[in-house]
Amino acid sequence: MTNLPRRRVLFGGAAISAGALLTACTSNNSSDNTQTNSSDQTGANAAAGTKVVIGFSAPAADHGWIAAITNNAKAQAAAYSDVELRSVEAGADAAAQRAAISTLIGQKPNVIVLLPHDGKELNAVGLQAMQGGIPVVNLDRAFPDAKAYRLQIKGDNYGMGVAAGTYIGDQLKAKGVSNPIIGEIPGIDSLELTQERTAGFNAALLTFGFKVANRRPAEFTADSGQKAASDLLQALPKMDALWNHDDDQGIGVLAAIDQAGRKEFFMVGGAGSKAAIDAITADKTVLKATVTYSPSMASSAISLARLIGQGKGMSDLVELQVPKEITLASETITKENAAKYAKLGF
Repeated sequence: MTNLPRRRVLFGGAAISAGALLTACTSNNSSDNTQTNSSDQTGANAAAGTKVVIGFSAPAADHGWIAAITNNAKAQAAAYSDVELRSVEAGADAAAQRAAISTLIGQKPNVIVLLPHDGKELNAVGLQAMQGGIPVVNLDRAFPDAKAYRLQIKGDNYGMGVAAGTYIGDQLKAKGVSNPIIGEIPGIDSLELTQERTAGFNAALLTFGFKVANRRPAEFTADSGQKAASDLLQALPKMDALWNHDDDQGIGVLAAIDQAGRKEFFMVGGAGSKAAIDAITADKTVLKATVTYSPSMASSAISLARLIGQGKGMSDLVELQVPKEITLASETITKENAAKYAKLGF
C-alpha cells in the first residue's frame, strides 16, 4: 500500500447551507432579523451571558472530516467568552467513549456535545445524561432514542445519496448511456448513516432505470479506500460511473484508480474536502463532482449548546426554544461552482 498524504483541515466555523444560518442565528444584529416582537431581538444572544460549561467528545482525529469537527468545535467555543469547553478523549471504540462520557457526566457540565463512535452503542449514555438533567447535542451519528438527546444535528445522508445518484444519472443520460455499469464505495457499512446514503443513491438511480453493479465498503480512511477501490476495479473491468461516499477515503480510491490506469469512467465524491474540490477544479482526474456533508455542524452545535445552557432560543425563529432536530442540506460541487465552495473545504 502506498503512503498517502495527510490533508490539512479547516479551522473555524465555515458553514454550508443550514450551518451558515444556524451560526447567524446566534447573532442578533438588527440587520439580520425580520422579527421585531421577540425579547431576543435586543442582542442578548450575542452578548456574553451566564457561563456555560460544554462537555465535548468525538472520535480521534485520524480522519480529515473528524479532525475538522473537533477543530470547528474548539474554535467556535473559543469565540465565546462565556463558554468553557471540556473535551474528553473518545478512546478507540464505543465502549471507551461510553466510559469517558460517564465520567464527564459526573462532572456535571451544563450541556454535552457528542459525536459518537456509533449512535446505537452510545444511546444509553445519552439517556444517562438527559435523565441526569444534562442536555445532549447529538452530532452526525444519530441516537435511535429521541429521549437520548435534546438536539440532534446531522447532515442529510439520504439526500447525499440522492444528490450523487442524480448527478450520475443526469450525466449518463446526457451521454446516451442506457445500461451503465455503476460502482459504489461506501464507508463503514454497519453505520446507519452509510446505509442511508446507499438507500438515497439507489433510489435516485432507480428513477433513471439504473442500479449499482458492484459495491465495496471501505472504512472512511485513505488506506481502506485504496483497498476497496482496487477490489472494485478488478471486479469491474469496465465501468461508467463510481460514487465514493467519503473524500478522505477518496484519496486512496484515486490512488488505486491511478495505479490501475483506469480513465473510462467518472467519479463523484462525498463530504466536500479541500483536496476533492481542488481536484475537481483542476479537472485532471476521474473525480468530477462531490456532494457536501459539512463539518460546520460542529460549530453550530457549540453555538446552540450555549443557547440551550443559557435557556435562550434562536432569534430568527418565532419559537421560544432551539429546535429538536436540524438536518443540513447536501449540495453538489462541480467544476462550474467549485470556486464558490473552495474556501469551505476541510
